[in-house]
Amino acid sequence: MDKNVIKVKELTKIYKMGELEVQALRGVSFKIQKGEVISIMGPSGSGKSTLMNILGCLDRLTSGEYILDGENVSDLDDDQLAQIRNQKVGFVFQNFNLLSRSTALQNVELPLRYAGVTEHRAELAQKALENVGLGDRTHHKPPELSGGQQQRVAIARALINNPAIILADEPTGNLDSKSGAEIMELLLGLNKKFGTTLIIVTHDPKIAKHTARTIHIFDGLIKESKA
Repeated sequence: MDKNVIKVKELTKIYKMGELEVQALRGVSFKIQKGEVISIMGPSGSGKSTLMNILGCLDRLTSGEYILDGENVSDLDDDQLAQIRNQKVGFVFQNFNLLSRSTALQNVELPLRYAGVTEHRAELAQKALENVGLGDRTHHKPPELSGGQQQRVAIARALINNPAIILADEPTGNLDSKSGAEIMELLLGLNKKFGTTLIIVTHDPKIAKHTARTIHIFDGLIKESKA
C-alpha cells in the first residue's frame, strides 16, 4: 500500500498576462505521507500560494504530475477538480470563511450538502462540533462567537467529509497568541486522533516548529525540506 497521500513530480505553473508569461512554479517535486504534519513556508511571491492552490485543487497545473490520495488529478477539468476538492480536501482559512447568517451547525453541514449527503447531516455536524469542543455552540452564528471559536467551526467543517488532507492557510493569522496556540494544539490533537494529513501554509517560524517537516519554497523552487 502506498504510504504517500500526495506525490508531486516536476510540477510547473505558468500564468499568461497578455504576451508576458510568469512562471510561478518551476518543476517542484516532493511527497507527503499519510498522517504527516508539514508546513510550507516562503516569502511573498515565492510561489507558496500557487502551490497551495494546486494542492487544494483550486487551480490547475501547467505541466507535471499531481497524485492525491492515489488519484492522478493532473489533467482533470474544473468540474472534476471541484468534486475531488469536496471529497478529499478540507480547508481552514485565515479569515474563517463562514456564512455569517448561518449557525455553526449549518456552516459545518455545508460540505455534506455539496456532496449530496441527505441523511444524518445534523448528527454528523453535531459530532464534528463536539470534536472541536463546540458541542454547546451549535446554534450560535459567527458574529456571536469569538475568533478562536469561529476557527474551531471552520476546522469542524474541514473535517466533516473525512478528507485525505487538511490544508490550513495561516490558520492562526487572525487570532491572538492564546487563541492561536489553542488552535494549533487542536489541529495537532485532531491529527493524532484521526490520522488526517495536515498541511499548514505559514510565514511564522513559531508555527512551523510544531510540524515534523518544513518545505521551503523560493522563486518557484523548493530550496529546503527538513525534519
